[in-house]
Amino acid sequence: MRATLRWAHSDLRTHRGEALFLVLATAGIVASLLLATALFGYATNPWQRVFAQARGAHVWLHTDRAADAGELAALDGVEAVAGPYPTASATVAVRGTRASVELRGTAERPEVGRPLLSAGHWIDPADPDGVVLESRLARALLAQPGDTLALPGTPRTFTVLGIADSPERRYRPGEQPGLVWAPPAAVPDPGGQVIGLRLTDPGETDYAVQRAVTVLGAGAIGQVSTWEQARAEAQGDNRLLGQVLGLFGLGALLAAGLAVHGAIGTRIRGHLRDISVLKAIGFTPGQVVRVFLLLHLAYALLGAVAAAALTQAFGSRFPGRLGDAVGVWQGLPGHTVALVAVPACAVLFIGATTGLAAWRAGRVPPVPVPRPAAARGGGLSGAARGALGLRVLRVPVRGRGARGAGGSGVRGADGPGAPAPAKTGVPDPGEAAGIRELEVRVPPALVLGWHKAFARRPRSLAAVARLTLPLLLIVVAMSAWTTIDRFHTRPEQVGLPTALTVRADAGADDRGTRTLLERDPRVAAAYPGVEVAALVPGQTATIALRGLGTREEPYPYALAEGRRAHGPDEAVAGQGLLDLLDVQVGDWVRMTVGDRPQILHIVGRSIEPENAGRVVSTSLDTLRENDPGLTPTLYQLRLRPGADPEEVAARLAASGPEGLEVHAVANPADGLSPLRGVVLGLIAVLALVGLIELLTTIGGTVREGERDLLALKAIGLSPRQITGVTVTATGCTTLAAVLLAAALGLPLAHWLIDAQGASSGIGAGIARAPSPGLLAAVGAAAVLGAAALAAVPSARAARRRLADTLSAVA
Repeated sequence: MRATLRWAHSDLRTHRGEALFLVLATAGIVASLLLATALFGYATNPWQRVFAQARGAHVWLHTDRAADAGELAALDGVEAVAGPYPTASATVAVRGTRASVELRGTAERPEVGRPLLSAGHWIDPADPDGVVLESRLARALLAQPGDTLALPGTPRTFTVLGIADSPERRYRPGEQPGLVWAPPAAVPDPGGQVIGLRLTDPGETDYAVQRAVTVLGAGAIGQVSTWEQARAEAQGDNRLLGQVLGLFGLGALLAAGLAVHGAIGTRIRGHLRDISVLKAIGFTPGQVVRVFLLLHLAYALLGAVAAAALTQAFGSRFPGRLGDAVGVWQGLPGHTVALVAVPACAVLFIGATTGLAAWRAGRVPPVPVPRPAAARGGGLSGAARGALGLRVLRVPVRGRGARGAGGSGVRGADGPGAPAPAKTGVPDPGEAAGIRELEVRVPPALVLGWHKAFARRPRSLAAVARLTLPLLLIVVAMSAWTTIDRFHTRPEQVGLPTALTVRADAGADDRGTRTLLERDPRVAAAYPGVEVAALVPGQTATIALRGLGTREEPYPYALAEGRRAHGPDEAVAGQGLLDLLDVQVGDWVRMTVGDRPQILHIVGRSIEPENAGRVVSTSLDTLRENDPGLTPTLYQLRLRPGADPEEVAARLAASGPEGLEVHAVANPADGLSPLRGVVLGLIAVLALVGLIELLTTIGGTVREGERDLLALKAIGLSPRQITGVTVTATGCTTLAAVLLAAALGLPLAHWLIDAQGASSGIGAGIARAPSPGLLAAVGAAAVLGAAALAAVPSARAARRRLADTLSAVA
């Protein structure tokens, strides 16, 4: 045991830098996996907890006032019914901030879909103007219990009595109204009612919706929302962040395992004689394997424990959503198990890869086997021998003082070491005139370095593959960064051609409203439109049917497939709708708006960031053909380049009528701002893994070059040229890995990002690769950095004493 510890200590002193990088890389990998676990828990558990405690309804039906909820209670599979509750649409304002809300008349606290109070108290029957706000709406309005809510355009006011959490669909400005519970007397003229259904089997949600629509009639249904939609919105971007962290964490873990495997294999090849000596003095094969295994397990364990301790102690202090996620995750029941299991699995994986490589050390014979004089595959190929004699440039030089064969990179026509031409009695015309022709040939260091990098094909390909994996993941991370940046810099290319949404009161004059909006100097165009809920075929869900723009001024949709909708009954749809209806571009779809059927021809697929892509869009003229009395209820504003949306929104709200609501269009990338820091951290971890592999490659190249040192010196290469051989070999290996990573990483990143877009409903076509200049700069930095790292150890090896070189060769 004492000898084992001394050998381990000596190995640690010899490879301190490599050990440090391995510990840091393991810490980064485990930290990213723990953060991914926290984000997954944060995305799912809070909503699930609220849904369970509130006995949430699996289906919410917005109907007209004549619908009978008693018929729904008799349906098979319905456990309980909430409501009906009278509802009315309104706009509330507090301290200049406005929001569209749904007033829901509730006399008593519901048993199904029960709001969970987080501040204040429930509605008091003695206070007819007291209301309770849903928590996300309260955060948007910066409202607290005791605040007064105004209803613009009316003298009425509400007093906030409490704030409650709800498992229903969350408030989104301009898309989903917020929820306000109020006494029934506060909803004197309801426009409809809402009914909640709690099911015995949540998996039968679609079937339950279909039966409810059949019982009540399609004309009575205004909108249907399900628990699955609410859960997806609650999880939102947190699940995506968790997926990114988990994917890159697992990839980095695999890359680190392969790097450790390669490092041990290279170290074993360089210390075969030492291992043989250890066996000769009594070390068993198991002891040799355990030395390598325990040493690298100690590195991995140190990094994993450090990552777990730092995440536990400081994870909740991270700014933004990451800190919130870790704080919530630390209070969940499975937190302790995950905190132990994730680092343990990472250490076990690294131990498994270490054991495979260390097993080779146990098979080394006690008596060293003399290595062959010429390694298999070590001879120069015909191409390499031809490159050594290749003439790159012929230079005529005038004068007898011109440099000859001794010049660096410039040699006489007969090549290095050639005998001087015999003198004849006839003088050479060029020599008589004082002109000498020189030749510039390929430097031997370049040819020999390229040969050394790729001569041993299995070993060379393995080194290139191990170095390619972290570089490939870096390319994927850069592509994710570029795609997120595109949502901010080129929003019109990802389904966000407009920056503001304006909603006017019912009955407002269309011409006057458009004139007011287009009069602003920073508004480039105002597209009138309407958005209604439509029942899909089979009556299992509702989708958003939008009519935006006119045939004379079409709305600028971002199309990923097909063409724009120009003719009658033509429309474009999002990926979420195509998946929901199982249709493709070119199909006809039928939907129901109230009691009117609407048949549309899907001629294109648009990139739709809203409503999970469950949107079908056509022109306002097409909807008016089915309903001539249809008037615009919203306007989408496209601003001029350089315009500030907040400034324009404030100006329009101040100059417009009382009921004019102006909201900024939600950008999906706004919720992904923490992903930028995550991507930078992952790139740093992957760079550490790549550095470990690079140091392994350099060490192996230098050790394998020791046996060739005498031969290279014998043929006349200087120490600088011998150093250039190793530097060139390292650079060629890195260059091959960079090219392979770019060739494989760009298609992989495109596929992963588009697959995520398709699964979220936005649709494929949002992925963008980094610019060629950026890729070239990163690749050049990798190659030049590798060459710089290889220069120092290779220069030290090239200047070794003759006795040391003979000992290494022996």
